[in-house]
This record gives sequence, C-alpha cells and structure tokens, in this order.
Amino acid sequence: MAIHKILLVDDDCDLLEMLCSIFQRAGYSELLTASSGKEALRMWRENQPDMIVLDVMMPDMDGFSVLKEIRRTSRVPVLMLTARGEAEDRIEGLEIGADDYLAKPFLPKELLLRVGAILGRACPQQNKLVELASSTVDMANATVEKGGKQLALTAKEMQLFEKLYQNAGRIVTTGILCETICGEFWQGYESTLSTHIRHLREKIEENPSRPVSLVTIKGLGYRLNLKKVSP
Repeated sequence: MAIHKILLVDDDCDLLEMLCSIFQRAGYSELLTASSGKEALRMWRENQPDMIVLDVMMPDMDGFSVLKEIRRTSRVPVLMLTARGEAEDRIEGLEIGADDYLAKPFLPKELLLRVGAILGRACPQQNKLVELASSTVDMANATVEKGGKQLALTAKEMQLFEKLYQNAGRIVTTGILCETICGEFWQGYESTLSTHIRHLREKIEENPSRPVSLVTIKGLGYRLNLKKVSP
C-alpha cells in the first residue's frame, strides 16, 4: 500500500477515535485529526494531507464551509460524512466539490472501499508517466528519461517527487518536504532536503542551475511545474 497522509475531521471524539482505529487496522499509518472546522483548516494548511475525511455537522464551522475554503486553492480529495441522509445535503456537498459522500452510521468496510477508490483516482501510480519540460518521469518504475538516457531515482528522490506531483502547480513548503523524507522530527534537516532537491534537479532538468520544472519559491518551499501541452 502506498503511504497516504489522511486528515480525519469530526467533533465527536468517540467517532474520531473509531475512525483512527479503522484506518490504522487497514494499514494507514499517517493519520491527522481535527475536532472542529477551524482546526481542520489549520491542519490542512500546515500538513497538506493526501485526503480529508470531513464531517458535515460541526458547531463552529460546518463541513460545507470548510470544503468551500479548501476548494478555493486545492483539489485535495474530500470524503464527507454526515448523520443526515437527505439528498439535498448530498447534492450540496458534491456541488461544492466533495469527491464522495457517506451517511452515518456506516460500515467500516464501505468507508475503506470508498477512500481507497478516491485515492486510486487521485494518486494513481501504475503506468504513470509525468511529462516535464525536459524529461519524463515513470512513476511506476522510479526512472527518468532525458535526452535519450534513462536515469534511476533513489527512494528519497521518489518520495519527494511523489509529494511534489500530488501538489503539482502549488507550493509545497520546506517543512512538508523535510517531513516527507525525514519523518515528523525533521527540524534541522533542511540542508539534507536541499541536497536531495539538487540531485533530483540534475536528473529532471535540462539545466539544473536554472530549473523550470522544480522551482524554488523563496522563503516558502518548492513547486513542480508540469509540461504545458499546446492546444
């Protein structure tokens, strides 16, 4: 199973604990939790999860409002949970931009199947070729084709590229990338990240000193630019 970071949001502490247990038993190891809408937005901004499981009915800021704020800048997959099963609620969530909708109470197996399907669509791995300005990255085999040559990516380089690709066109902070390769206790590893970024650029860029695909956003982090396709 690919490693995905999932943010679980519900104001019911017992249900939040149950959600964590369901995902942990299924093999998901990177779980984040929030018990309010405002906390959910903060956790999303700071951690950039790969997916959000979002409760609708919360007292301070409901799930619809949270999703609207997220959709202003992000297409991160969102599965909405609600105790209400009315069609109007389901339609509203999907119109705002939810990827799927599940009414409480639900079966753990159905929740996991829906999450797996969403992640499979959002983060496909098999036979995934990513076109960049001067190279093509084969996500399935962790290789780069550039100038007629094939170059292998290291495990750390692949981890970095996957995180950048999942957020293509958006800034990924230095902290998030450091955590990706070093774990949650990443402080002090910024120089290690710089080394991996430099090596990755040497493989994907035509001129690593003047990168166009993997660019630095000064003071914030990095952004991956995909190849622009002419109409």
